[in-house]
Amino acid sequence: MNRRDLIKSLSATATLPFLPVVSSAQAAQKTSGKFTYCINMATIRGHKLGFVKELEVISKAGFRAAEIWIESLQTYLKEGGTLKDAKKRLDDLGIKVENTIGFAPWIIDDEAKRKEGLEQMKREMDILAQIGCKRTAAPPVGATNNPVLDLKMVAERFRTVLELGDTTGVIPQLEMWGFSKNLSRVSEVTYVALESGHPSARVLLDIFHLYKGGSSLDTLGLINPASVEILHMNDYTANLPPATITDADRIYPGDGVAPIQRILQTLGKRDKPLVLSVEVFNKNYYAQDPLLVAKTALARLKTVTAGI
Repeated sequence: MNRRDLIKSLSATATLPFLPVVSSAQAAQKTSGKFTYCINMATIRGHKLGFVKELEVISKAGFRAAEIWIESLQTYLKEGGTLKDAKKRLDDLGIKVENTIGFAPWIIDDEAKRKEGLEQMKREMDILAQIGCKRTAAPPVGATNNPVLDLKMVAERFRTVLELGDTTGVIPQLEMWGFSKNLSRVSEVTYVALESGHPSARVLLDIFHLYKGGSSLDTLGLINPASVEILHMNDYTANLPPATITDADRIYPGDGVAPIQRILQTLGKRDKPLVLSVEVFNKNYYAQDPLLVAKTALARLKTVTAGI
């Protein structure tokens, strides 16, 4: 991409949330709380509890926000559950679904399969809207091992996904995967979000993936925090380099060497709370009582955010 094209792109997208104009009404809605404590169901997914039991466990642990997995909800529905029942259970337990983890292949080159992926995402969005969920993840599914895609083309495809969000009220969050050949770095997801030209464009970052993909924290401050509504929280040990660390090596935030407070101080400067969602896939945790795991996750969130 040459300098002229870059300037043209930035000019065309200057009104996106990365460079926001905050109205007086928006300013009046500021909250004193900087963070919303949330748990991604991956953290207890290995316990194989099922949709309802997962919700009961995290509610008992003290969480009031969750990231569910679409597969778990769909299994619940296939086994006789209803969306009305799911919404009632969420309300009764005091749980708000902040985001959903789905894997629709919206980004791939195969036009027929990409069309199927978009249809899949639309169906999932329609379901999520009925339980009050306003976000869904949009990771680079199907493009993790393929040749590097043209980012401008990816931006066009992401805009199509965002337009589905316009019709459903469920906004896709462009998710960065550090192990992927596409969308593995902050610079890449930021460019795609900006180039999409859509006012709802948001990016979903992750402590582990920042490390795995090699994104620099020295320029993280260039991102307007308003463009990041959810941050996946986890940690890693010093003896695992980016080249060899895996999802299964994630540990509770605060138990490793990740510069978590530095990241939170950068992304936490905002008008509304940043959703901090613990997402780990640790087999050692899966061997423990799920309530203990959920309680520990919440405790670690409170510890790493103390004083920020």
